[in-house]
Amino acid sequence: MKKSILITVFMFVVSLKGYSHYLWVETAPQGSLNQEQEIRVYYGEYTYGVMEEVKGKAFPAVSEFSLWVLDGNGSKTELVVTPKENYYLAHFTPKSNGTYTILLDNDNIDVIDYTQYDFGIFKTHYHSVTRFQVGEYVGETTSLNDNGISLKYLPSQGDEIKLQVFFKSKPLANNEVKVYVADLWSKSLETKEDGFVSFKLPWKTKYTVETTFKEETPGKYRGKKYDFIWHCATTCIQ
Repeated sequence: MKKSILITVFMFVVSLKGYSHYLWVETAPQGSLNQEQEIRVYYGEYTYGVMEEVKGKAFPAVSEFSLWVLDGNGSKTELVVTPKENYYLAHFTPKSNGTYTILLDNDNIDVIDYTQYDFGIFKTHYHSVTRFQVGEYVGETTSLNDNGISLKYLPSQGDEIKLQVFFKSKPLANNEVKVYVADLWSKSLETKEDGFVSFKLPWKTKYTVETTFKEETPGKYRGKKYDFIWHCATTCIQ
């Protein structure tokens, strides 16, 4: 009973602190030539089972995102999304073999005042990346976020995942990376000198990965002043 009460209290706090949420993108890891690939955009807290409704109170505030697919040659296609109950849906049809990068970016979020929660007045910049493979050769993904934090997948063997974290296109060292699965399990890692981080996947399940960076640069957005920018990058591994 005590554990249930604690979880309920935590979820209430999370709902107040919108900055604890994140955007992430899901797609099947394998695709096929000339067949539609389904892509979904979620907003919430995966490890706590929170997926906000598109027409709810929270999701509309972060719905001005852009979504693209890049093929192995860097050709970029912007996707059109359709709102569903608790995610946005897009489709893409691959025309060649290779590793495809899906990128989401949202730098169009109103300034939030969370001084009452000791977090300050800030602007949020969300970024998310995932990938799918067509054919056998697995290459690295494309990192493309000159104004914020981003993740790149690197080739790896077996159940190991290798990522590189960047901030404004430069490798970001000594930055925390959190790996989540459902049922409140998480693991904290730290990037190495050139922004590299690697980890094993102990279970056959879905993982979300999050890394954040606080840019201590004040500014003004849509007429409101902020003290810093809170950058958040995610990826989903299935």
